[in-house]
Amino acid sequence: MDEQLAQARAGNLAAFGTLVQAHKRSVYSLALRMLGQPDLAEDTAQEVFMQLHANLRSIESSEHLGFWLRRVTTHRVIDYLRQRPSVAITSLDEEAEQIGSVDSGDPLLQRQLRQLILGLSPDARAVVTLRFQEDLDPLDIARTLNMPINTVKSHLKRSLDLMRQRIGQSS
Repeated sequence: MDEQLAQARAGNLAAFGTLVQAHKRSVYSLALRMLGQPDLAEDTAQEVFMQLHANLRSIESSEHLGFWLRRVTTHRVIDYLRQRPSVAITSLDEEAEQIGSVDSGDPLLQRQLRQLILGLSPDARAVVTLRFQEDLDPLDIARTLNMPINTVKSHLKRSLDLMRQRIGQSS
């Protein structure tokens, strides 16, 4: 992959296309999990890859590329959510279809969890998504979001407490 990156930095569009193909699913998936809408997630992914093309020279390695894509995607979504805090959730049929393609298990539970996450503030939503759906540890989340580690831990604790409380209220 480092060879593709070097070629893309040198202006090879086919190599850039290969990089996009290799990472488009993870960028789209992260955006979808945070936004809850396929069309917005797709727009976000396109914007992220356009930004990548403009910033290729700053990408040092394949590992840095993955980190950079996660960071830019998360920040784009947070910015979007701050501008439009009430992003509508997709229909039940679309939700079940998305869950079936991404997760296994109880679709109703998955839908409830997704709604709980979508109900969090933009920063808290990013922290919870990166921790539990992207499987990053708190230090990596802090680096990705450029946030103090204690703030990440506070977001996690408060978000989990809030989600537990909301689950208790709906039972």
